[in-house]
Amino acid sequence: MSSLKQTIGVGGMRIGPRERKYVLQALDSHRLSYGPFTRRFENLFAGLHDSRFAVFCNSGTSALHIALQALKEKYRWKDGDEVLVPSVTFVATSNIVLHNRMTPVFVDVRPDTYNIDPALIERKITRKTRAIIPVHLMGLPADMGPILKIARRRGLKVIEDSCETMFARCEGRKVGSLGDIGCFSTYIAHYIVAGIGGLATTSDPDLAVRLRSLMNHGRDSIYISIDDDNNARGAKFEEIVARRFKFQHLGHSFRATELEAAIGLAQLENWKNTLKTRQAIARKYIAGLSDLQDELQLPAVPPGQEHVFMLFPLVTRQKPKKDLVHFLERRGVETRDLLPLINQPIYRKMFGNLDKDYPVARRLNSHGFYIGCHQYISRREQEHVIKTIRRFFKK
Repeated sequence: MSSLKQTIGVGGMRIGPRERKYVLQALDSHRLSYGPFTRRFENLFAGLHDSRFAVFCNSGTSALHIALQALKEKYRWKDGDEVLVPSVTFVATSNIVLHNRMTPVFVDVRPDTYNIDPALIERKITRKTRAIIPVHLMGLPADMGPILKIARRRGLKVIEDSCETMFARCEGRKVGSLGDIGCFSTYIAHYIVAGIGGLATTSDPDLAVRLRSLMNHGRDSIYISIDDDNNARGAKFEEIVARRFKFQHLGHSFRATELEAAIGLAQLENWKNTLKTRQAIARKYIAGLSDLQDELQLPAVPPGQEHVFMLFPLVTRQKPKKDLVHFLERRGVETRDLLPLINQPIYRKMFGNLDKDYPVARRLNSHGFYIGCHQYISRREQEHVIKTIRRFFKK
C-alpha cells in the first residue's frame, strides 16, 4: 500500500487572494443580486468563447434546461418532439430534455473520443427531431464540423453541452460559439469553480433575452436587474413600473449571486495558467503510461481539435475496469465511472435495456473511468498516479 494518505481527487478548489478580494468587495457592496461582478464575469466569459452574450445562472444543468426551453418556445416545438443526445454523458444532458416534455433519442459515441458519433446521427433523425445536443466530454470538443452540416441540412438546432469543456478550440472556433447556444458549468471539480453556477452563451440577442428571462421566473425583460430603472425618466420610468412585475414565460428561479460571480471571475482571470497546467499534467500522464497501450486506451485528440483535460479518461482494453479501479482507490487515487447514461436505473425503467443497441456505450460502461487532471495535483501526486497504474499492470 502507498504511504500517500491524502486522496488525489478528480477535482479541486483553492480560494486564493484574488477570490478573497473579490468576495470581500461583493460583501462590502451590500449587493448579492445581479450586479457588477456578474456583469464582468458574463462579459469576459462571452468574449473568451467567441460569443456576444453569456448568462450566468445557478448550474450547468439550469443553463441546459433554459437553453432547450428558449429554443422550444421560440420555434414552437411541441411536447414529445425529439432531441438527439449521446449515449455517454452526464445524466443532466438528457434529463433536461425530459423536464422540457420532449423525448431524448440516444446516439452512440465514438470509441476513441467518447463523444457523439456523427456517422450515426442521421439514422436517428425522424420527422419529429428538432435539435442535437453534442457533448464536449472531459475537455475534448465533439466533432462539430459534420454535426453542424447535418443540422443545417436537416433544419435542426444545436445546443453545445460544454459543461466539461472551456476555452477549447474546434476547427478554429471556441466551444460554445458553434451551435445556437452553449452551456457551461462552474460547479465543484469543473474547469472554473464558483461553488455552484453555470453559463449559457449565444450570439443571438433574442435568445439571450429569453435565457435571462427564463432563469428569472420568466420576468418581462424590461426589468431583469434592480438597476434597470436607474436613470429612467418620464414615460419610460412609468412603463418600467407598470411592467416590472409582469411575467412573459413560465420561468424558473435559476439565479446565482454576486458571491459566486466574484469567485468565478477571479478564477476566469487566471484561465491561461489553469489551461497550461492541466495540459502539462495530461502530457505527463500520457508519457508515463504510453508503453501500456496494449492494456489501456489513453485519450485521443483528433486533428483540428484541442483537448483542455478537465478530466483524464482511461479505458481498459482487456478485462473490465473493476480491479484496476479498486486498486487505485485503495491507494489514494479517486476514480469516477466514464459517465454512464443508458444503464442508469431510472433510464432502464423508462427505456428498457438499451445495451445491445449501443455497443460503444456498453463497453465504456464496463471498461471506462476517469481520474483527476486538475491544477492542484502536485508533482509528487502525479508520479504516484503513474506509478500506481504501472504497478497494477506489472502485478
